[in-house]
Amino acid sequence: MSGHHISSAKFLWGIGAALFVLTFFTVAASWVHFPEPWNIVVAVAIAVVKAAIVAAFFMNLYWDTKFNLMLPVMSVVFFILLIGITLLDTLYRDNPVPSF
Repeated sequence: MSGHHISSAKFLWGIGAALFVLTFFTVAASWVHFPEPWNIVVAVAIAVVKAAIVAAFFMNLYWDTKFNLMLPVMSVVFFILLIGITLLDTLYRDNPVPSF
């Protein structure tokens, strides 16, 4: 790395304001009635956007080397892969014996 990036206070306050607005959207989405699976999908989507903003700008991954960006991205991909394999196992099981 040749140098460090220093963010201005105005930029960081703008990122903080964006996170506050997204938090407001999360609370507002909890008051809106979405169909059953979509309420969680909307909440998780907003949380993923907020986490990406924090990782990119507060952890300086946006200005860092691409290798350091690859590490959190690959860990998220691996986590999704493990959850997907688990869901493939649990969602397609036969029903248990009715007497239990």
